Amino acid sequence: MAQGKYSRVDGKKSSCSMSTVLVGIGVCLIGVWMFMSSPVFPGQNQNGSGQNPNGANQVFKSESRSKVSTVPSSQFEDNSGDLPENTMKDGADQEPASRFEESNTKEVETNNGDDNSSETEKSKSEDETGSNSDTNLPEKSDSEVEKEEKKSADDKKTESLPDVAQSEILRETKTETGAFSTQAAESANDKESKRSENGYKWKTCKVKTGADFIPCLDNVEALRTLRSTLHYEHRERHCPVEPPTCLVRLPQGYKIPIRWPKSREQIWYNNIPSTTLAKVKGHQNWVKVTGEYLTFPGGGTQFKKGALHYIDHIQKSLPDIQWGKRTRVILDVGCGVASFGGFLFERDVIAMSFAPKDEHEAQVQFALERGIPAISAVMGTQRLPFPSKVFDAIHCARCRVPWHIEGGKLLLELNRLLRPGGYFVWSATPVYQTLAEDVEIWKAMSKLTKAMCWELVVVYKDKLNQVGAAIYKKPTSNECYENREQNDPPICKSKDDPDAIWNVQLEACIHKVPVDSSVRGSNWPKMWPERLDSPPYWLKSTDNGVYGKPAPDDFTADYDHWKRVVSKSYINGLGLDWSSIRNVMDMRSIYGGFAAALRDLKVWVMNVVPLDSPDTLPIIYERGLFGIYHNWCESFSTYPRTYDLLHADHLFSDLKKRCKLASVIAEVDRILRPEGKLIVRDNVETIAEIEDMAKSLHWNIRMTYNKEQEGLLCVEKTLWRPTEVETLGYTFKPKSL
Repeated sequence: MAQGKYSRVDGKKSSCSMSTVLVGIGVCLIGVWMFMSSPVFPGQNQNGSGQNPNGANQVFKSESRSKVSTVPSSQFEDNSGDLPENTMKDGADQEPASRFEESNTKEVETNNGDDNSSETEKSKSEDETGSNSDTNLPEKSDSEVEKEEKKSADDKKTESLPDVAQSEILRETKTETGAFSTQAAESANDKESKRSENGYKWKTCKVKTGADFIPCLDNVEALRTLRSTLHYEHRERHCPVEPPTCLVRLPQGYKIPIRWPKSREQIWYNNIPSTTLAKVKGHQNWVKVTGEYLTFPGGGTQFKKGALHYIDHIQKSLPDIQWGKRTRVILDVGCGVASFGGFLFERDVIAMSFAPKDEHEAQVQFALERGIPAISAVMGTQRLPFPSKVFDAIHCARCRVPWHIEGGKLLLELNRLLRPGGYFVWSATPVYQTLAEDVEIWKAMSKLTKAMCWELVVVYKDKLNQVGAAIYKKPTSNECYENREQNDPPICKSKDDPDAIWNVQLEACIHKVPVDSSVRGSNWPKMWPERLDSPPYWLKSTDNGVYGKPAPDDFTADYDHWKRVVSKSYINGLGLDWSSIRNVMDMRSIYGGFAAALRDLKVWVMNVVPLDSPDTLPIIYERGLFGIYHNWCESFSTYPRTYDLLHADHLFSDLKKRCKLASVIAEVDRILRPEGKLIVRDNVETIAEIEDMAKSLHWNIRMTYNKEQEGLLCVEKTLWRPTEVETLGYTFKPKSL
C-alpha cells in the first residue's frame, strides 16, 4: 500500500526507490524491537545481572551449584574478612545484597499453646538469669516442625548484616604437609574407612545409654571380646565397625544450658539427671542437688574448702610455677567434675581435664555442661592422644592411678607428655598419711621418680584442706639418665617415636630429652601471653609450612588471616550472640590461629588435628593453646550436647573421600547443643551438600555465602528429633548373659 500511495506525484516517479523504502522500514522495526526488549533503565548496571561487578555471588540463598574449580588459588590474601562490604548496608529502597534467614533460635516452645513470642522472651530470660524453672524444652516431632517451617515460610523476613570491610572468602588450595608428617603416618594404625553415600532419612538412636550415648565408649559387643580388663581396657575406645547415622535423643525436660560464668556454679538438673556423685561426693563439695539445679560449691576430694585456695597454695609453695605466665597449659588427670580446671581460668591457665566413663557417672559431662574443658579418657594400655613434651604442668589430685606398678608404665606416659623442666603436682594420701598402704606407695613412688631422674622440689601440707602434695620436676638434660647405676626404666629405642599416639601401646621406657637448641623441647616457651603471637623458636625458615611459605611466615600469615576473619566476619558479620557461646571446637585446626583470634572472648577452644592432617598440634600447644588428635571417621570422646560452636575449615570435602558424610554429620549433631552453631568453610559443592543435610535435620540455615568456588555456611541446631527409631544392637547385652 505504501508503494501505491507514494509511487507517483502528478504523474511523476517517486524520489525513493523500492529498496530504500524497504531498508527504512527494516531499521524502524529493529528500533522498535530494541526499545521494547531492553531491560536497562537510567542508572542501572548495564550487565543487568544484579550481581557485584567483581563476580562474587552476593545472594546468600543462592540456588546455583557451581562445579569445583581446578584452578589453584591463594590461601592468604589482603582482605578484611569474608563478607563483602555492601552486604551490610541498610536501605529501604534496595534489596540487601547478602542475607541470612531470620533465625528461629528462640522458637523453643512447650506444647501448651502459648504464643511464640512469649516463649521467646521466656527462653531468653531463662538463658540469661538461670532462674526460670517453668520453661522446659521438649523434643519436637516431625509434624510440629513441619507446621513451624510452613509458618516460617509464610512469614519469613530478611535482615541485613552489620557493616564490615570489603573482604573475600578464604580460598583454600590443596594443603601440603610441608615439613610436618601426619599423625596417621606416625602411628600407622588408621584404618581406611569405606566410602558410601546414602539418603538423609534420619532416625533416633535406640541405645542402652539413651541420651548419653558415646559410640566408641558404649560398644558393649566389643567389650565382650576383651581378654582382660585389669588395665582398664573396658574404659578405652572401642568404636563400632560402622559409625552410627542415627541421632541421640534429648533428656526429658532438657533446657538450654545456663551461661558462663554462672554455669560454673550451677546447671539444670534435667540436662544431666545423675545423682550418684551428689550422694557419694556431696560431703566433699563436688556437686549437690538443689531443687531443679545441680550446684557445684567449687570443692573436690583434695580441696573441700575451695579450688582457688588450693590453686594459690600450690603457687605459694612453689613460686616458680608462676600460674598464667610460665605455666599456661596443664593436664589434669582424673579430673572429677573439673573444678580445679574451672577455677584455673581466673589465673589465666587452661587445663585439659580428663577422666574415664566409669562408676563416677557423668563427671566429664558435668564439667562440659559447666563450661569447663574435659574429655572422656583413661590411662590404660595406650598412649593418650597428645604430642610429647607439650604440657607445662600435670596435676593429679587423688586421681586413683597406680603410678608405681608395672615398671611405672603410666607415670612414664606422663613423662612423655611433660615438657622438660615441667612440674608434676601429686596430691594424694601417700604424701601426707601414714597408713601402711600409703607408706608403701610413697616408698615405691620415691624409688620410681628417682630412677626417672625427677627432682622432688617440694612437699607441702595444706592445713585448711588437711591435705598435702609432692611436686616433682622433669630434667632438662640427659646427664642424670647417663649416670644411673641401672638402666631401669630403660631408655626408649631410637625407633620409638614419642609423638606417635594413635593406637600405640604404652611402653615402660624413658624418652631422652632434646639437647639441640633448635629442636622442640630443648627450651621453655616464651612467657604467656607473648607465646600466643610468636612463632615457636624451633620453626625453621628452611622448612615449608602447611601452605607453602617458610614455616615462621606461614604461622604469622595464618594468624593474621584468622584475626581478620574472626573480627570482621564471625564477630561482626554472622549475627551471633557470643555471650551464649562458651565451649568451642575447631574441627580441623592447623596452627591454632582461629582459637588465638578468639582470645579476648570468654570462650575456650578444643583444637582438633585430624590424623591425616599435617602434625601441627605441637605448635598449638607451644603458643599456649591446647588440642587433641582425632579421626573424624569415628566418634569423638565426649558426651552428647557439649559444644556451643563447631568450626570446620575445609574438613568435610576431605572427609567424604574416606568415610560416610552422613555419619560425620550425625556426630556433629550428637556433640552440638540445641541452639548451637556450625560454621563451615569449604568448596561450594560440599557447602551445598552440608546445607541440604542441615535442612533435612530441620536446622536453621542462618547464612550461606559463596564466591567463585568457595563458600561459607552457618547453621543452627534445633530441638527436632525424628520419631522413627533405629536400634543399635551392639550397645545392649545379649539376653542370655
